[in-house]
Amino acid sequence: MRGGVSPRTVRVRAGCPPGVPPTTLDRMRLSLRRRPHRLPLVGLLLAACLGALAPATGAVAAPAGSDPVRELARSARPLTDLRPLDRMIGSAKVVGIGEATHSSAEFFEAKHRIFEHLVESRGFTTFALEASWSTGLLVDEWVRTGRGDIRAIMRDEFQESYRLWNTEEYLDLFLRMREHNRLHPGHRVRFMGNDLGYAGPNLFDAVTSYVARVHPELLPSFRELYRDSRPTGEVEAWMKGYTERPRAERQRMAGDVNRALALLEGQAPGKGPGAREAHLWAVQHARAIAQVGNEYAHDLTTPEGIAAAMLYRDRVMAENTAWWQRRTGDRMVLSAHNGHVGYASPKPDHYPRTQGAFLRDVLGRDYVSVGTSFGRGSFNAHDTEAPGEPIRAFTVAPLGPDSSTHTLDRVASAPFYLDMRRTTPAARDWLAVPRPVRQVGTAYPWPGEVASMPLSTTYDLLIHFPRVSAARLR
Repeated sequence: MRGGVSPRTVRVRAGCPPGVPPTTLDRMRLSLRRRPHRLPLVGLLLAACLGALAPATGAVAAPAGSDPVRELARSARPLTDLRPLDRMIGSAKVVGIGEATHSSAEFFEAKHRIFEHLVESRGFTTFALEASWSTGLLVDEWVRTGRGDIRAIMRDEFQESYRLWNTEEYLDLFLRMREHNRLHPGHRVRFMGNDLGYAGPNLFDAVTSYVARVHPELLPSFRELYRDSRPTGEVEAWMKGYTERPRAERQRMAGDVNRALALLEGQAPGKGPGAREAHLWAVQHARAIAQVGNEYAHDLTTPEGIAAAMLYRDRVMAENTAWWQRRTGDRMVLSAHNGHVGYASPKPDHYPRTQGAFLRDVLGRDYVSVGTSFGRGSFNAHDTEAPGEPIRAFTVAPLGPDSSTHTLDRVASAPFYLDMRRTTPAARDWLAVPRPVRQVGTAYPWPGEVASMPLSTTYDLLIHFPRVSAARLR
């Protein structure tokens, strides 16, 4: 997320979009190079979205004389036909699909099409997004019941870096999910946010209302422990203010919300049908509140503190996803930046471990990672070279002939996907060599936006788009 010292340093975000000012963790990194100031938390969370990946050890070059374009084409499948995807993902319970930019229409639309396909053909039921847990609860209620105003929810919740989610493409997804549930009440789809950038008032209300019903004698304690952490006002203003508090105050707030979590965990469930389930969800909501406090309690003024915060964030996103999957039994599509869904760390000194690596530890073969790449085109991002860092569209040209995308662009003129675990030996050798690809987070331009990475050891599957266009911001 972000923090704040100067307009550029202020606003650090937790991950690739929790919902704090425009500066991302990458921004925090840049701030450190300029001067050792206190960093904004928002940029912190977003930092995981950028940076160069460490080269794979033991990478083997493709055999001399082999044509990687021809070898890759043997395994490539057009994105217009998703039927082969069923075999590729097999019985996986969570499919993480990345995005090489945080706001290109083609990435969003492809994820949404894949989700719809998997709902219809493989029984998937949850779409998870790199958004706050409390935001996910609001969207999920609308998707399930139609209560509320989805446009207002998106406007109010997707602020700052999360602003990149407030698009016509995501509105279309939510409308389609709602219509599906109206037509198929026996096979409802759901939405969840697995991130820790912000804990909204609805989350605090969910915990305190449960306590009031089941453990009313503890309600005064919860109100006191949550007093300073329960947000007021707009999301953006609250997150900015949070990161600007002295660290000692943030640590005290984290202590309070963790005591509330421990207090609730120590209580027995109520009595009657559904009591145990209600208790488990209340504890998870309290845990999500504590996760936000813990993230902001990190030292955001040093590279070591930022690395610790990023490590905590990716681990928590994986834990929240796994918790939801096990609690609901749903098969899930997880949407996040490439830097979160893959297995390799974008930059070990800043991002010690990715969400994808944690999910593979927990789920094993039940997790499949899908990376994305693109040759040229447009995306929305915060302009790091303009006052106030406004969001605007950027257009980039293709990378050079040494890049992965230069070769991938020649495989097909239209978007395609391939299972890198089941390619020809020559294609596997080519995919294992680190080569430049573009990885754009919430801010642009940014050092490290071109990452050298071995595709086949970072993801299981790859989707390539020769050209992308900026998403339609609302």
